[in-house]
Amino acid sequence: QVQLVESGGGLVQPGGSLRLSCVGSGFTFSRYTMSWYRQAPGKERELVAGITSGDGSRNYADSVKGRFTISRDNAKNTVYLQMNSLKPEDTAVYYCSAARSLLRSWGQGTQVTVSS
Repeated sequence: QVQLVESGGGLVQPGGSLRLSCVGSGFTFSRYTMSWYRQAPGKERELVAGITSGDGSRNYADSVKGRFTISRDNAKNTVYLQMNSLKPEDTAVYYCSAARSLLRSWGQGTQVTVSS
């Protein structure tokens, strides 16, 4: 059974940084594409960043390019999201996701609030 546990969210001022972590268990982590999504109040969930298995190719939403970096450590079954130069519009619940073929699993989410 796939389990994903996110951590690292919190309250940060505009311009600040946070690093989110997501630890996976119950599956072969290295074989899955790992992604971060977010959902702000009243909005649909959107893809923030993804990193593939194998060569570790990365993709980002245009709104976070140059500010956020996704990485993974397969030895620790962990995917990270380094978030720099945070803006109030980055405020959302951030979800970790693991995907392979047509299967996708989700973590419980971690709240990120960017406010002065």
